[in-house]
Amino acid sequence: MTDITAPDGTPLSSFCFGAMQFGGKADHDASHAMYLACREAGINFFDTAHVYTDGTSETWLGEFAASERDKLVIASKANYPGGAGRDNILKSVDDSLSRLKMDMIDVYYLHRWDGDTPLEESFAALAEIQKAGKIRHVAVSNFAAWQVMKAQAVAKDCGTRIDMIQPMYNLVKRQAEVELLPMCQSEGIAAAPYSPLGGGLLTGKYRAGGEGRITESEMYSKRYSQDWMHNTAADLNTLALQMRMDPATLAVAWAARHPGVTAPIISARDVDQLQPSLAAKSFEMDDALYARISSLSPTPPPATDRLEEA
Repeated sequence: MTDITAPDGTPLSSFCFGAMQFGGKADHDASHAMYLACREAGINFFDTAHVYTDGTSETWLGEFAASERDKLVIASKANYPGGAGRDNILKSVDDSLSRLKMDMIDVYYLHRWDGDTPLEESFAALAEIQKAGKIRHVAVSNFAAWQVMKAQAVAKDCGTRIDMIQPMYNLVKRQAEVELLPMCQSEGIAAAPYSPLGGGLLTGKYRAGGEGRITESEMYSKRYSQDWMHNTAADLNTLALQMRMDPATLAVAWAARHPGVTAPIISARDVDQLQPSLAAKSFEMDDALYARISSLSPTPPPATDRLEEA
């Protein structure tokens, strides 16, 4: 695996903070407070994207990080509505560098698969900006395993490689266990999965009548619409009550426990909401508890679908 560190050599933290809410649900003061709470907890890995909050996420993250830039690993993503063509990648990275007020982005993702653009064009452009020193590591988000490996072969021909992926992964979205996470372990690719709380489902707040992404966004509502997912969330909440813990802590610690996961991405709207996820960073989950939580949701079948081999 390529060693991903901060520019000054500081190792990558075991958790990542996602700044998607900066400038959205989190105002400037709340965003800064979350950044400081993450730093106090030892997190030096921060994730944003060109499309987040019309650029405010990148702008504020750059402001907060300015005084200690070389100690941090900053990740961002190309502007996916513009596709993965060369012109869009070159413009996207320059936009992001300008907003961040940085000379370089440590981890730079293609935000989504673009089936209309040849991989050769995309990865030649990524290799170009990497060689120019604008990015350090090439990465991809929301790719299937076959797409990652197809792209990795093209990346090699272009003189670069995919060093990190960002899949969705949580207790009710376990598809990454089938091929993506084993691929990462086999091929030396880091994994920074997002949404360990399942859009807030696994916090138990919706069961209590709370609001959040699932009630506010049609996309999240569809993503987590199945009854069994809500039953799993209820079961996790019951277990957390028995243990006198916050279910969010258990959900995040469970996602972090998979050996193929490098750093789960946590996020929130304010520090109070963030604290249970931060607590997972220092929580030691033993094998028995990991198995118990895993049993609350269906384990996806192996890629061959030969259940006798599971």
